[in-house]
Amino acid sequence: MSHLALRLRGQPPFRLDLSVLTPERLAGMSAEAIARLPLSHGRRASSVGEWFDVRGSVGPRLVIEADGSKLDRIGAGMSDGEVRVEGNAGAYLGIGMRGGRIEVSGRADAFAACSMVGGTLKIGGDAGDFLGAALPGEHKGMRGGTVIVSGSIGDRAGDHMRRGLVLVEGDCGSYCGARMQGGTIALLGRAGARPGYAMRRGTLLFAGEAPPAPGASFNDAGELPLGFLVLLLRSWGGLPSRFARLQRPSTRVRRWIGDLGFGGQGELIQWPG
Repeated sequence: MSHLALRLRGQPPFRLDLSVLTPERLAGMSAEAIARLPLSHGRRASSVGEWFDVRGSVGPRLVIEADGSKLDRIGAGMSDGEVRVEGNAGAYLGIGMRGGRIEVSGRADAFAACSMVGGTLKIGGDAGDFLGAALPGEHKGMRGGTVIVSGSIGDRAGDHMRRGLVLVEGDCGSYCGARMQGGTIALLGRAGARPGYAMRRGTLLFAGEAPPAPGASFNDAGELPLGFLVLLLRSWGGLPSRFARLQRPSTRVRRWIGDLGFGGQGELIQWPG
């Protein structure tokens, strides 16, 4: 086996913090040493070996085989290598991620990609609330990197987002892009209530057939051609997403500017097929 694999033996009754398990933190360690590493749960800790079978050798790729709905902070702060989760992931997936790649075959819980700075995060199923958002009490959400969600996402995705790209192939919940400061969120499905609430900068791109419902503090700029969208589509060409195959015969869109109630110059763009 050319990579390290961790197979979960059974679903824990509490939430486990897996932030110590990234390729760069495990570099140079033996399987036996990894099995002795502590995994926090509240004020207590259990060893990796109590919950996982550890197989293979340490390298740039880590595979976690689990229905990990209670496995939190997978890939936290990683800057290199690859983490693949064969199953579901818990909360705070990729929190503070700076580089590398995380791929989850199933769904992810709340706060995935929060405070993300770089790298690529791909979620094969749905994602919970506060995707790419700031932590409670903070004012900086996602600041770089790329997030791809094959399913739908919950409420307040991109809250306080500063930079980066979020591509969502399904629907999004309410307050998508709330308090957004920059970056791009693109959506193929339906949008929930109040997209872009209190946003100051950034772009919400609605590429499906369902139009958004902006609040009263967004100015309808009407229909107009936006040629830069051709370059935007081209930049998505190599991504593992339906967005890479997205085609539009025209660059004519409908655009809203706001949130004017907060002095914002962000934009909501509808670009149907």
